[in-house]
Amino acid sequence: MQIPFYKYQGTGNDFVMIDNRLGVFPKENTKLIAHLCNRRFGIGGDGLILLENDSETDFKMVYYNSDGNQSTMCGNGGRCLVAFAKKINVIENQTTFNAVDGLHHASVGHDEIVSLQMIDVNNINIDSEYSFLNTGSPHHVQIVDDLENYNVKDNGAAIRYGTLYGKEGSNINFVKKINDTTFSLRTYERGVEDETLACGTGATAAAIVMNAIGETTATSINMNVEGGKLIVSFDKKDNQYTNVFLKGPAEFVFEGTIEI
Repeated sequence: MQIPFYKYQGTGNDFVMIDNRLGVFPKENTKLIAHLCNRRFGIGGDGLILLENDSETDFKMVYYNSDGNQSTMCGNGGRCLVAFAKKINVIENQTTFNAVDGLHHASVGHDEIVSLQMIDVNNINIDSEYSFLNTGSPHHVQIVDDLENYNVKDNGAAIRYGTLYGKEGSNINFVKKINDTTFSLRTYERGVEDETLACGTGATAAAIVMNAIGETTATSINMNVEGGKLIVSFDKKDNQYTNVFLKGPAEFVFEGTIEI
């Protein structure tokens, strides 16, 4: 069977996009999904995303990590899916869609910038050396001084597979402060099991944590990731973070068909 696909990237986070509104994609075939995400034997991507029909919103997002397993929310993937939905005329410039963590609102600018509303954050576990929170996916956040030379893959894997987070593990984020409104971020993503060029839920988590621990009082924060720049904004009241938005580029790369 020939399956049409589209490739998108958001600050270097890249995804295989498939329009599955007819329901023909074999979505339970984890080996196939892992194969399609493989950079040597398949299309290549940090994940695969299905756009499906939804009775309550414009569409439904179904996200798989590159290991083939369905996973939690992906912020950059969500932004790319919004751009994809616009390209195939499912939406115009505004949308509401459902994902594994619930309802999301988003908008697309004329400059390929997509702004995506993330879930509210009401609970942050702050330790002396790290913080943990859920922004649609679980995230460990810690400050590292020499971020440029830090071994993200090895240190991230050690924490991800360590005793802190059990069998499910966590995404691991390492942050460096640049100034009061700008931070650099590198992320080890579970499911990819490596450093990625960007992580949207990770950028969201890191920005919120930096505000929560007093590294910044800003409510609009620039996050420099390895693949580009993202902006995270939010409202804060009584340590509750609402109206959380992740904003950045979401770009079409190429399209094709593949035999499955």
